[in-house]
Amino acid sequence: MATRCKFWLPKKKRFCAIPPLSNSDFCGNHSKRSDDVWILCSIDPSHSVLESNLESHLKRCPLLKHQNSLSLQPFYRKGINGGGQEEEEEGVSSESKRMAVHSMTAPQFIKLIEKIKSVHADICKDILESYIDPDACKIWINRAIDWKIPFQEKHVIQQASILGNLEKLGALKSSSIGEQLQCDTSSADSSDSSAVVEFGAGRGYLTQMLADCYGVSKVFLVERKSYKLKADRSLRQKESLILERLRIDIEDLNLNAIVALQGVPYLAIGKHLCGPATDMTLRCCVGEGAAKSYLRGLSIATCCHHLCQWKHYINKDFFLNLGMTKDDFHAITWFTSWAVDADHSSDVADTNTENVKNICGDINMSVAERAALGFMCKDIIDAGRFMWLREYGLESKLVKYVPSNISPENHLLIAKRCGS
Repeated sequence: MATRCKFWLPKKKRFCAIPPLSNSDFCGNHSKRSDDVWILCSIDPSHSVLESNLESHLKRCPLLKHQNSLSLQPFYRKGINGGGQEEEEEGVSSESKRMAVHSMTAPQFIKLIEKIKSVHADICKDILESYIDPDACKIWINRAIDWKIPFQEKHVIQQASILGNLEKLGALKSSSIGEQLQCDTSSADSSDSSAVVEFGAGRGYLTQMLADCYGVSKVFLVERKSYKLKADRSLRQKESLILERLRIDIEDLNLNAIVALQGVPYLAIGKHLCGPATDMTLRCCVGEGAAKSYLRGLSIATCCHHLCQWKHYINKDFFLNLGMTKDDFHAITWFTSWAVDADHSSDVADTNTENVKNICGDINMSVAERAALGFMCKDIIDAGRFMWLREYGLESKLVKYVPSNISPENHLLIAKRCGS
């Protein structure tokens, strides 16, 4: 007899932990009739339903209710930050990228590698280390503040450096009368208050540190998923702080339509914005139609470059002007995974995988060299984003904000409006 239910949970990537019914391999929730089967919900594939119950479930699926409610919000505009004329184009899966690379001939592969190395040598030599431990964040780093928030040193170090680099750039300042956010409000319509918008906020701990160590009057947490153990409760306990959590995909967020943010100078921050989420955030804050006159500063830690998509990427002209195609871009995004998995031991062994291994062997490309190439590709992708910010008139920098032993995903885009 099984000791736990044998139903596989696709989102959690494990079996159900509930004990099974007597004389059954499944628990009460997942037991089934012999003529019925479990299938993924077509609205939210993170959960499953019995096929016989699918029709009724689709009418009351929690995600459907959320989507219907979201569509009525003034700040919801589907695809506004997706990438313009190519937003209807299908995304390219990681498997498709992998197969495209594995199908290359040796000359094609070598030519692309040489191009990547040449581009990196020309444009990425000025990415500097900027590990900052600001005085304002000492109360957090030394655990002097206890808001019953989980403390993990590596995350606190990253959060402190994200804010410290923004302070060093001059977009975030502390005064001798407590730590508070100081912003030039000369162009704000009728408000002298300041705000922070955290993109991909998760539980909101980055904003919690900013509020504790610098101070802020309005907080907007943008996150498409629902989380437990959020910082929201402790943030709401702060006197005079206004908090809004927006459960929405960054791709669909019209920042101009958030009533409480209109005419208010704000900072945009984000820790580990995966793949295209970085591009969507930049487009949301700085792109055409964005209220960039009220953007005071921006500090975004990028990550998961292997998930980047050409249709979302913010600076396609950057790649095209370098003589690189859309296919080259997708190959480069796939190479970024070598930075953390240089031998691709997780790949399923097949003929095409062996082709890449053979090519790497033919050109004497070791595992360490493949890892180095992966980091070069990450540099190039973020360099394009950095240059795009400069083209929009922002004083910008691309830095490595923590050592790689804290996080190999250690790129930080920081910017402020000139004159801020």
